[in-house]
Amino acid sequence: MRPIRASEIGSFLYCHRAWWYRLQGIESDHQAEMAAGTGFHQKHGGRVLGAGLLRSLGWILLLLAILTLAAWLTARVFP
Repeated sequence: MRPIRASEIGSFLYCHRAWWYRLQGIESDHQAEMAAGTGFHQKHGGRVLGAGLLRSLGWILLLLAILTLAAWLTARVFP
């Protein structure tokens, strides 16, 4: 008896017939569409990662600006 993977459960819950076909070794007729969908998700994942990095950079720059302003104000008040 082989272990059941989480992706297999997801496939079964999404479409019982597609799960059965895959279990029988029958390939989908929509290979081109599936490849295009995979490519789209990879590009989207890259964009999401880039957006997260830019947001982190923005927070770091804001913190540096606040610290620079605090240092400048401290230097003016206590020369």
